[in-house]
Order: sequence, then structure tokens, then C-alpha cells
Amino acid sequence: MELSELIVLVRGLYETVEEHRRRLDFIPLKNEVKELEISTGHPDFWKDKVSAERILARIKTLRERYEPWEQLFATVETLQEDLEVLKELNDEELLVDTSSIFRATEERYKKLLIQERLTEETDPMDAIITIHAGAGGTEACDWVRMLYRMYSRYVEAQGFKQELLDMQEDEGGYRDVSFQVSGAYVYGLLKAETGIHRMVRISPFDAAARRHTSFASVYVTPVLDDTITVDIKPDDIRIDTYRASGAGGQKVNKTSSAVRITHFDSGIVVACQNERSQFRNKDIAFSILKGRLYQYYKEKRDKEREATAEEKRDIGFGSQTRNYVFQPYTMVKDIRTKAETSQIYAVMDGKLDIFIEAALEAHWIKS
Repeated sequence: MELSELIVLVRGLYETVEEHRRRLDFIPLKNEVKELEISTGHPDFWKDKVSAERILARIKTLRERYEPWEQLFATVETLQEDLEVLKELNDEELLVDTSSIFRATEERYKKLLIQERLTEETDPMDAIITIHAGAGGTEACDWVRMLYRMYSRYVEAQGFKQELLDMQEDEGGYRDVSFQVSGAYVYGLLKAETGIHRMVRISPFDAAARRHTSFASVYVTPVLDDTITVDIKPDDIRIDTYRASGAGGQKVNKTSSAVRITHFDSGIVVACQNERSQFRNKDIAFSILKGRLYQYYKEKRDKEREATAEEKRDIGFGSQTRNYVFQPYTMVKDIRTKAETSQIYAVMDGKLDIFIEAALEAHWIKS
């Protein structure tokens, strides 16, 4: 990059970031952090472990709202100072280093802009992703496996943590899979992935090498904390226990540790079998159900039942929200936002930013 070009780019970034500095008011957030930090020094702070952990999590969430911006402001000011030095010295090595810092800073700024659009109360929370195979038989089970890998690669690239909750294996891949993703603003970033995902490709399971169409539903729900209450009455649900599936032999589960919960009014069914303990599986299943019901009733109140209906609809033709075409050409297109790319293998490797950013932009404009 030439020095003249870098000067223009850095000045443009500086002016844009300064505009945000003038608009963003972090004083209320910092005051809340101070008050919460004072409470952590109380002798009885850890007597209520659940409450203590909730306060520490709140402090962490608040800091994550303003500290990255303050670091960005400082970096941009440093870039401005480096430009002045470059003008005098015209050092090639310093130019390369400054250009690299500029690109990284610009990328960090874009991510912070995305975070600023995550304003709903559940956006900062962890998420549970559930993928179900739809129309397509063996091919659909393989499609669930591919989607699970895609999201896992995205989670890994973002530095989030992942925990498998439930998996039902079937010929070619998985019939169902549920996993929890933990990290800052996970639910806010991934919530728009809810929908019917359609794949078109020449099937590796077809000896005649014919083109097949497969479907899978993806449902993303928040992992709610104690600040949000969802009332689940015993009469509204049915709890079933069964033996968790295993590899066979000595590893086969001989106890009914797996748990399935059915909510009658909504028709929502959740399951967990990953833990050895039935009690632990039940806790996780209730956590999933709590998040699903929160979304269900929220959308019902707002008269926006389309997203909730995704899992009740036939997972097949005419219901897809995103298309993945491998043959006769390559394309991934989101029906809702119109975002698309021909780089399908990059998408399957976890490069989902184009769709996540488009969804946040659409939601931002709509609101």
C-alpha cells in the first residue's frame, strides 16, 4: 500500500470513529460496573453462589460493551501519530507495519458496529442450536452433518465454546443434533440462522450420480439467565426417559438417562442425552425448553409467528429460507435478506459473516 493511499484511509477511519466517540455514552455502563464491583467486595457476596455468578457475568457483559471501543479509539489515535512519523521518515518497514495495523483496526471496527446492533435483551446470551433432518432420507442426514460442521467451524473461528447436548445418528449422518454455543453475543449473532436450509447437489449416495435436493431445519434459541422468567407448569409438559444411544459393546448405556420433554400447548419437543446423569440431562432439556418457549411467546405477543412455525412446517419444498447449490453451479442465497455468494465451500467451512451481517442490517433497518 502506498503512503498516500494509507493517509487517506486512516483519516477516513479516524473521522468515522470520532463520530462514534461523540455519540457513544459509556458513563452509565461504567457507573453500573462500579456499583456491581463494590457489591463483590461484601463479605457475604459468595453465600448466594447463583446470584454472585450472575453479578460477575453482568460485569463482564458491561465491560465488553465499552472496553473494545476505548481500545479502538486509542489504536486509531496511535495510527494518526504513526502517519506523522511516516511522512517524515518514509520508512518502508514502518509503512508495512502501519498498513497491517490499519487493516486489523478496520476489521475490529466493523465487528464493533455489528455488536452495536445487538440491542435486544437476549442478544448477549449463549445459544442452543438444534438441527433436524427433513425431506431427503440419507441425503438429509448427511446434510445435517454438514451443517453441524459448518456451525462448528464458525464457532471455532469466533473463539466461542461449544458443547454437544444431543445427537441422533442415522445412515449417512445425523437425524438430529443439538449443541450449546457460549460466548459474547452468541445468540444475537446466530439467531437469524433459524429456518429451513435447502441443499442441491449430485448425491454421493446415488450410484447413478443424479442431482438430489435435501432439507434440514435449524432452530437457534437463547440460554436464558435468571433475569428472564418462563413459567412451565408440570401439567403442561410430558417428560419421557429412554436409553441414550451409544457405540455398543461396553459403551452402551444400560440406564434410561436420556430425557425428552414435550410441551403440549406449543408442540415443542426437546431432548438431551449427552450427559451420563438423567438429572443433568433433565436440567439441560429444561434450559432448552425455557429458551424455546421464551421465543415462542415473544413472537406470539408480537404476532410474528413465522419464525416459530419453522419447526412445525414441513421441512421440504417451498419452505426454505436459505439455498445451498453445489451443482450445476455454486451459490448460497438467503431468501429473506437476498444475501448471496458463489463461495459455497467457504460458507461450509464456517464463513457465515455475509449472512449474519445482512440479517443484522435488515433487522436494524426494520426496527
